[in-house]
Amino acid sequence: MTLIDTHAHIYYEDYTECLDEVIQAAAENGVEKIITVGVDLLSSEECVKLAEKYSIVFATCGYHPHEAGKAPKGYLYELEQFYKHPKVVAVGEIGLDYHYNFSDSKIQNRAYREQLEMAKALELPAVVHCRESDDDILNGIQEAGSSSGVIHCFASNVEFANAILDTGFYISFTGMITFVKDLEEVVREVPLDKMMVETDSPYLSPKPHRGKQNQPANVLHVAEKIAELKEIGLEEVAESTTQTALNLFKKLNANS
Repeated sequence: MTLIDTHAHIYYEDYTECLDEVIQAAAENGVEKIITVGVDLLSSEECVKLAEKYSIVFATCGYHPHEAGKAPKGYLYELEQFYKHPKVVAVGEIGLDYHYNFSDSKIQNRAYREQLEMAKALELPAVVHCRESDDDILNGIQEAGSSSGVIHCFASNVEFANAILDTGFYISFTGMITFVKDLEEVVREVPLDKMMVETDSPYLSPKPHRGKQNQPANVLHVAEKIAELKEIGLEEVAESTTQTALNLFKKLNANS
């Protein structure tokens, strides 16, 4: 059985002293690949370095909505240089966050749409963060004519899930599905072949690890919960979510 943790932030200082062990634990839990996700230029560069160091690690590069207000003028050009790297598999993490509003909503929207358009032009998938911003996220995807990407850490309702799937985007679930009851219906309703699994490490540790630092090995618990809710075997969940990740993040295949 193999799994892909499609979204983790393992460049955080939390992992500095133990990253070798974290990577090893992931491999021992069947995690074949880990995508570590940048949120600005500096973290994007860190992600690339980790992808170069560890064979199972891949990277994304982008500007998160929290950081959008700090993006320098030429950030798109600088990001574009990263995408030439063979192990940089997507544009992200991009999106909108109206819960925290760490960046002005207009600035968030501009950065979101600029990066969506760049992803489309470069024929790369987009990794999208969506918090209390469903309508504007959907409008951005539709207006960009974008059809390749994922709403990561999905935390909305079935109606929004279906609207997202209609665009061609996928949905990715975190450990939240092990402790947020409202998401159980979404997991049951979303077709298995339209979903992926992730940890969003170091956040959102699944049961039974609530309150502890999350790590890619725990993506197994996300897959187990999907299997339980859909009343199917874990092997089927692992096989499907892994294949979906390989289909979306095409550069993963070139480095298999």
